[in-house]
Amino acid sequence: MRAGIIALASIVFLAGLAAGIVLTGHLQTQSVSEALPLSETMAPERAQPPTGVQQPRLGIASVLPDFSDVAEETVAAVTNISSRQVVQRRSPFNNDPFFRYFFGDAPGLSGYRERPSLGSGVIVRPDGYILTNAHVVGRNSRGITVTLADERELEAVLVGRDESTDIALLHVDAEGLPTVPWGDSSTLRIAEWVLAIGNPFQLNQTVTLGIVSAVGRDNLGVARYEDFIQTDAAINPGNSGGALINAAGELVGVNTAIFSDTGGYQGVGFAVPSNLARGVMQDYIDYGEVRRGSLGYIDVRALTPQLARELQAPNTRGVVVWRIDTQSAVSRAGLEPGDIIIAFDDQPIDDAADYARLLSDAEIGSHITLKILRSGERLELEVTISQALPPRR
Repeated sequence: MRAGIIALASIVFLAGLAAGIVLTGHLQTQSVSEALPLSETMAPERAQPPTGVQQPRLGIASVLPDFSDVAEETVAAVTNISSRQVVQRRSPFNNDPFFRYFFGDAPGLSGYRERPSLGSGVIVRPDGYILTNAHVVGRNSRGITVTLADERELEAVLVGRDESTDIALLHVDAEGLPTVPWGDSSTLRIAEWVLAIGNPFQLNQTVTLGIVSAVGRDNLGVARYEDFIQTDAAINPGNSGGALINAAGELVGVNTAIFSDTGGYQGVGFAVPSNLARGVMQDYIDYGEVRRGSLGYIDVRALTPQLARELQAPNTRGVVVWRIDTQSAVSRAGLEPGDIIIAFDDQPIDDAADYARLLSDAEIGSHITLKILRSGERLELEVTISQALPPRR
């Protein structure tokens, strides 16, 4: 009896062991077959992944846009610019109070020296017109050399230099030069792709990629007229005057400045919009100077919260007329110190940068409606835009 029970138990154990081996073997076979690629002939019903199964990720090259063609078409129009700027060398004795008490500033011991300046430029006309930054060529440059992408070196003539926008126009004696077509900077959108092309650290025709971080940046202290494009495309020393290019291969800005605690790239660069740079260039070609609108001498100040309360203004938008030439046409039209200018026609003024930009852009000889606040009351004055006098050197 006992032997029969043992035999039956052995049979059950062996049967269970056999069933376990078969099941495990099936799962392993199924697992391996799932991991192997299936040909269409062997398993056509499995050629497409089942619904809900995550597709393999595409390579990064198939996700990001390819700007190699754009770069190839535009990089030849970006030049290297070098100049020799004359700067005053002060005498070390000028810092000595005892020496200055007896001899003053000792100009005879100061003298001058030449300082090299390097930057970039962008060819905008095939007959040799090149845009760059005013600070690249300097106020007292003795010689400007343009190095083209084909390594030709050409002496450049300074056509005009506008410190208010930090734009300068050069001309070289050459024809058939490669150019970058103009783009409309007013259509730029935040997060739009852009390329920065220039010569950082004398590394010619360097291309970096980024996006438009912001538009209409002002109050940076870079120039008197500020309306910058902000970008995170890498801009470094030597990039100044180079091209900011959109995805269509068009010039939308002239690279100008960086915001940096170290002197190098930190993801915040600024470019002069192409529409502004183009206007400066055309004025120099047509008139030999940059023509800007003016209302005569008016000293305007920012509208602080304290001033707003004192002048019964509802907010701090606008600029306060601090001083005014009483003989000017705008004074005769009724503008007074203490007035708050809040708009040119229907264009609102938020701050002094807005005021300077709208006034400069106003057409000379045109009639505009100046909207003001006076003791909390809204008034409108009809004024005529005159031509601004060139800035004093």
